[in-house]
Parts: sequence; structure tokens; C-alpha cells
Amino acid sequence: MSYYSHGVGSSQAPAPKIGRHRRRRRTIHRLADNDPVNDLASFSRLLTPEGRALLDAVRDTDPADELAVATRLRREHPAELVSAALGQARLRQRAVAKFGAVDARRMFFTPNGVEQSTRASVASYRAGRMKQLGVGSVADLCCGIGGDAIALARAGIRVLAVDRDPVTVAVARANAEGLGLTALIEVREADVTEVDTTGYDAVFVDPARRGGRGRIFDPEAYSPPLSWALDAARKAPHAALKIAPGIPHEAVPGEAEAEWISDGGDVKEAVLWFGTQAGAVRATLLPGPRSLLSRGLPDPEVRPVGRYLYEPDGAVIRAHLVAEVADQLNGGLLDATIAYITADELRATSYATAYEITDQLPFNVKKLKALLREREVGVLTVKKRGSAVEPEELRRKVKPQGPHSATVFLTRVAGAPTMLVGRPA
Repeated sequence: MSYYSHGVGSSQAPAPKIGRHRRRRRTIHRLADNDPVNDLASFSRLLTPEGRALLDAVRDTDPADELAVATRLRREHPAELVSAALGQARLRQRAVAKFGAVDARRMFFTPNGVEQSTRASVASYRAGRMKQLGVGSVADLCCGIGGDAIALARAGIRVLAVDRDPVTVAVARANAEGLGLTALIEVREADVTEVDTTGYDAVFVDPARRGGRGRIFDPEAYSPPLSWALDAARKAPHAALKIAPGIPHEAVPGEAEAEWISDGGDVKEAVLWFGTQAGAVRATLLPGPRSLLSRGLPDPEVRPVGRYLYEPDGAVIRAHLVAEVADQLNGGLLDATIAYITADELRATSYATAYEITDQLPFNVKKLKALLREREVGVLTVKKRGSAVEPEELRRKVKPQGPHSATVFLTRVAGAPTMLVGRPA
């Protein structure tokens, strides 16, 4: 069924230009007054008492005040150290969203590390699954700044964390020390393809999926390639491979379990598990966790618009489990190619958001504008699936005004462009 392709499209921010495990490269950052900073040398100085004191001093610096702060501090401290401290403060501020304020203020980061590291909630969930499998030791290959190693260690698992970039390794080692986890985390600078993982209960591989030209979509262009990661996984009693959520289902090996994970409604990653349930397909929603397993149900039938519309979570759509949710809701599809479920009754589900539909219109902006004016709708949420119209464009045209709110779905119903108006149920 093709409706899955309309499920989770979103705009993406520009990708970092250097893959985490792709190659050794000297990265130049320009901070404050644009002085170049040598990463490794400057990072080492950040670990000194002077560097740590500077980090405390600039911790809450507003980016708009960086130049003034840098000018003042450079009267008493080396310019490169000041720039490195301000850059690290900025990265820590960005990292709060992934790691929380407490850990982010104690950890160190690289620009790529902030962008590519696993969100702490997802890493913690995955580490919990490892622990449930009886895993006591993990070889974390392509460890980056150590986010997954930290979660594994906090679950009581011994970790060998490997990366080939010297700056990244230094940062990962500092993070293990800063969080008091050195007894469980060994950080090693090496090419992961040359590391012997014999003796470890599990292997975890997070290949770099971004290169000099941005996001990489070909799994064989990952660094290291997915084929190598699969070979490494097959040699271990258990393994987990972090991959892009857009991986085609036909590319999933038959002996692997495929799991798509979302956090707060946003799809974060897919994981190929080895040593679990071969061929299983799972969608996991965080916080929770709440997991939905495939039952191999046939595609849902297309039916007329009912009183309620259900929007499945992105992980459910990516995992091709819309049929399982529709079965729970006694619902069907609005269109054979669209991942919207419709039903006549309201049922509780963790795997979809429910809306009560009040109006169904053929696609007509003037009619929609008149309806919204009549209902005095000033707060308009526009969702689309299977429509080429941009939400902001529609919002400009209808010019919502008034004290009430509504949600408009731009979609297709049995092949016809349609507008559905409703509200959260």
C-alpha cells in the first residue's frame, strides 16, 4: 500500500558538513570576533582549571552578547580559550533539548555531536531493552560524543566506546569522566572496522549518515557502510543498528527486528535488532514506552468520512502499522493512499491523535474562508497529507479572525481533494 509515503514529511535543517566517523579533519569554528580555533588544542585547555572557570563564567551568555563578553574576558584570558569557552557554552545551550539542563551543563559537545547524538530519552529506552535482553557489555561503535554509551552505562552495562576522530574521542572521554561513569565506559580512538568485538554481549552501531553534501540516503554510503554494520551485528549474540527512519522495509534483513521510535510525536530513528524476534516490526512511542507490534493485518478498507479522524503517530506510519491502529479503532481509511483513519466512535489509543470532524468540504478556499468567518475562527491549525497546498499559503488566504480555534485537514477522500474541519477530540 502506498499511503505510508504521505505520512511524515517535514522540512529539514541544513545538515552539518562533516560526518562523525567519516574521516580525520581539522574543523575550524569561528566564534565571537571570528578568530579561528584549533579544536583539539582548545578543547584540552577547556579541561584545565582556567578553562572550567571560564565555562562557568560564560554558561548563560546570550548569543547577542558574545562579542562584548569576549572583549571583556580577553583582557585576562587567551583569546582562543575565550572563544572556545563561548562556543562550548553555546553548544551546551543547544544540547539542553536532547540531554536536559543538568547533564548538558556537565557535558562537552562538538557541533556535529549536538546535531547527530541520540536524544537521551531514546538512548535510555534502547539501553533498557539491552538490559532486558541480559546484556552486560556492549561495543559501541561510532560512539560520537558518548550519548549512547552514557545511557548504557547508567543501565549498568559495561561499554567500549569507539570512534576514530581524536576530538570526538576526547569529548566522549571527558563526558564519561564528568558524569562519573569511567568505571563502566572505556573510550578508544580507533577505526571501528578494525576493532575486535569478541567477548562483548552486544554490538551497537550508529553509522554516520551525513557527509560533505548533507544527509546521506544510500545505506551503503553510510560511514561505515550498512553492509559492514550488518556483518558486525551478525557476529554478536545481540546487536542494535541505528538507521534512518526512512529505510525501505524491503532493505530490512529477514533475521532482524525493525523498530521505529518517536519521542513526543516526532520520529527520531529506526533500529535493527539482532538476537530478538526475527522479522518482527514494532513502533515505539516515547515517553512511555508504548510499543505496537505488527500482526500482519491486511490493508484497511476505504470508507466514508465518519465523525472522528485519527492521525497515526509517525512511528506507526513508518512501521507500516496503520492497519493495526485502524483495527483497534474499528475504522477505515479516508483514501487508499492516505494514512488518515476515520471512524464513527471515539476510542482511546496511544498510537493516534483523535479529532472530531464538524465539516467536510470539497477543496474550495472561498467556501472555507466563509465557514471560518461564520465560526469566528482566529486560531487555525492546518494539517495536510496528500495535498500540494502549503499550510501557510492557505492561512494567508483565509485570514482567520475571531476568538475560536479549529483544525483544517487538507487531504483526499476517495481520491477527491477535500477539506475536513474539526477540533481535537
